[in-house]
Amino acid sequence: MPTSVSALLTAAALESPSSLAVTETAGRSVTWAQLEDEVDRVSVGYGLHGLVAGNRVMIVVGNRLEFITTYLGALRAQLVAVPVNPRSTAVELARVLVDSGSRMVVTDPDSVTTVREAVRLVERAKAGELDYDPEALAGLGTPRLVVIGSTLLPEERGYDHLSSSHGRALPPLQDGEALAALLYTSGTSGRPRAAMLSHRALVANIEQVAAVDPPMITADDVVLGVLPLFHVYGLNAVLGGLLRQRARLVLVDGFDPGGTLDIIEDEAVSVVPVAPPVLAYWLPLEDLAERLGPVRLMLSGSAALPADVLEEFVARTGIPVHQGYGLTEASPVVTSTLCSTDPDAASVGAALPGIEVRLVDESGHTPAADDPGDIQIRGDNLFSGYWPDGRDGPDDEGWWSTGDVGLLDADGDLFLVDRRKEIVIVSGFNVYPVEVEDVIGEVPGVELVAVIGVPDDKTGEAVVAYVVPAAEADADRLAESVSQACAEQLAGFKRPSQVHVVDELPLTVTGKVQKGRLRAVERRRALGLLE
Repeated sequence: MPTSVSALLTAAALESPSSLAVTETAGRSVTWAQLEDEVDRVSVGYGLHGLVAGNRVMIVVGNRLEFITTYLGALRAQLVAVPVNPRSTAVELARVLVDSGSRMVVTDPDSVTTVREAVRLVERAKAGELDYDPEALAGLGTPRLVVIGSTLLPEERGYDHLSSSHGRALPPLQDGEALAALLYTSGTSGRPRAAMLSHRALVANIEQVAAVDPPMITADDVVLGVLPLFHVYGLNAVLGGLLRQRARLVLVDGFDPGGTLDIIEDEAVSVVPVAPPVLAYWLPLEDLAERLGPVRLMLSGSAALPADVLEEFVARTGIPVHQGYGLTEASPVVTSTLCSTDPDAASVGAALPGIEVRLVDESGHTPAADDPGDIQIRGDNLFSGYWPDGRDGPDDEGWWSTGDVGLLDADGDLFLVDRRKEIVIVSGFNVYPVEVEDVIGEVPGVELVAVIGVPDDKTGEAVVAYVVPAAEADADRLAESVSQACAEQLAGFKRPSQVHVVDELPLTVTGKVQKGRLRAVERRRALGLLE
């Protein structure tokens, strides 16, 4: 088994040098040999820019070829890649910059202005003007910016400079336990933390997926790359999987219902990995089956797929849709219906080869038959704990509690029941209520705030905020002020779709907000029982 994801690229370049590896909808294409050469150049370029093994590189880039080369180049140079949502706000990016201690940021024309503002915020924090963790700021230098295809400031470098020469050969990775990537997720705390993914974990999950029979991806497939590469689903399940299988990737930066179908037809895409909302967006289109003609398989992940959407989609198109269960901390795939004895059941499938799944009750024992329990997993694909100290990782026996609740049938199929964590999943992306609550809580006039998720036909879930005004606040204008603050500090998918200003929130005897009662209010609202 290879020690690094970048080694999979080297093997592909040796075996199929002239075969197409990546095609962009903008018109660029590269073969496996060309991609290998570019990644090699970038990996050496990092060293020429002063980075050494273990340094962090933040990647704020959309779905374009340079994301792949800077990510794989970082792994080859034994740096630590920190992929971040390019639609993040400057405040969000600054927090990640400080937390990760990144020495370099690679960005593209769509995000460069926001990244520059984030760097300025970090400089203000170091000067004591903003409230950041002093320990995290200690010793933090100004990160070097590498900008793709945009006008440079004097202190910045262009991507072409990063990939300009081969230089010295890099030694191969010796330790698979070395840190490869930091991916920000909530863990079990409800606040974004970086999952520490080793080279071993990333490669292990790629091999576990490759062992599934029938395979998700083969060398003959053309795979749609519309899932964002900064997300672990696109990063390792899609990009890592096609590197392993030598499939061709059609890279798409942003989903558009009609436009994406055009790409599928034009490029003869055969495998389509997506998040569940994509299927809902496509269902109203009358000629859906014809436009999905080249597709042999749909793969759905990152959130639950509603049963009615699944049934209607399969009935209309005849295309099998396989879903699974995964987490960032598992690199990410844990189960798949391709591993099920009964793939038509309403489960998220059975565990991949090499992964164990079990349920435990509150006392740590196996629950009684037909009773739900906390989902625990074990396998080489698991993370090494949360940055920076590896806290809350797998236990001494290798088991890790996911924070989810499920049922396991006699055949090993997993059925999701509930989440212990209060994550809201919007279009497949995690939103942590406490992060939104922190922003709203700083708005003048807000006395108390609670954020929940509610069902949404298009995005799966939507964010809703409940706000109690302070005595002196202008309640009529408070919702507007809250929305404005969220627009300034939070990425679009994190922003509340509704802000309800209320006189009080339901509290427990210990003063904790009873969010279950708020969700019940939203259910009544959805049924038309409330205005």
